Amino acid sequence: MKTWFDDLSLSTAVAGFVAVLVGFTSSVAIVFQAAQALGATPAQTSSWMWALGLGMGVTSLGLSLWTRQPVLTAWSTPGAALLAATSGISMPEAIGAFIVCGGLIVLFGITGWFERVMDRIPLAVAAALLAGVLARFGLDAVLTVKSAPLLVLCMAGAYLLGKRVWPRYAVPGVLLAGMAVAASQGSLHLGGIAWAWAQPVWTTPTFSAAALIGVALPLFLVTMASQNLPGVAVQRASGYRTPVSPCITVTGLTTVLLAPFGGYSFNLAAITAAICMGPQAHENPARRYTASAMAGLFYIALGLAGGAVVGLLAAFPRELVAAVAGLALLGTIAGGLATALKEEKHRDAAILTFLVTLSGISLLGIGSAFWGVVVGTIALLVQHLRK
Repeated sequence: MKTWFDDLSLSTAVAGFVAVLVGFTSSVAIVFQAAQALGATPAQTSSWMWALGLGMGVTSLGLSLWTRQPVLTAWSTPGAALLAATSGISMPEAIGAFIVCGGLIVLFGITGWFERVMDRIPLAVAAALLAGVLARFGLDAVLTVKSAPLLVLCMAGAYLLGKRVWPRYAVPGVLLAGMAVAASQGSLHLGGIAWAWAQPVWTTPTFSAAALIGVALPLFLVTMASQNLPGVAVQRASGYRTPVSPCITVTGLTTVLLAPFGGYSFNLAAITAAICMGPQAHENPARRYTASAMAGLFYIALGLAGGAVVGLLAAFPRELVAAVAGLALLGTIAGGLATALKEEKHRDAAILTFLVTLSGISLLGIGSAFWGVVVGTIALLVQHLRK
């Protein structure tokens, strides 16, 4: 009987590792700030990493194997930023708010309300949203040339050479080249990692009106609008018709179960998911699900060894992570733009969606991905009324 290990390859395993590397390093500091803002002890902070790593790992692995599609989940980064700015809420009250947020996500999943909204977004707008979300990582990769020119240029050269000689393994080659150059420069510090198992810490939830209004509802809104919406758009733009409602329901249930241990909110990933969905992961789209499955295993490992997460991620230079992410996403960015601008009647809406999303603007606590979809949809409606 064929198993998912038969579809696994070096390129998909590396894509899963890069997705986890980018996902953790890009926002783990915000999660630590969120825990500290709620008065978390060191043991509780370690428990947060345990719960988040385990939750993302189990859902990514389980959903990918169930759907045989690259489904990657993540913690809510804008949600963490919201929590980091919270004051006057105790940890038990926050845990109660996390549970309510998870319950609302489950409600929108089992009723199909969220999926019905996503089905109304045109492919051109979804593709432009994908390109806008990911283009920032391409720009960040270029800008790192200022601070680490030799490292980034060597990685870019390895990418171009790999695409010419061994296309499927271009990204693994980039990662190895970057690690070799960083090690030669003395900026790769893998030897200083102190491995230790994380211990879950239970916090009994309490429910208060202040936490429900000030934490639960805003956390739910930013998770759905700034995380799940672009997450589904990435799937659609990459050619996958993943069952949205069951996946959303699973992330909500996982939030409810792991909230007492610090799993504040889980959602569909967008940026890191694109790494697993692109041609760099595997030339055959039907086998790319093994990339997100491997990412799930890496997330589980990081969650169990939560005490060493910070040391592990600090071992990689910031420029190396930015360059790997930007180069790994080049094909997906180009494909998104090509799809978005293919039909002339949708170009105005698509380019507006792309620019607003790329701008990084945030209004009412909601990120640019949501406002990009809003602007693109309005542009399409105006064109339709004009006709």
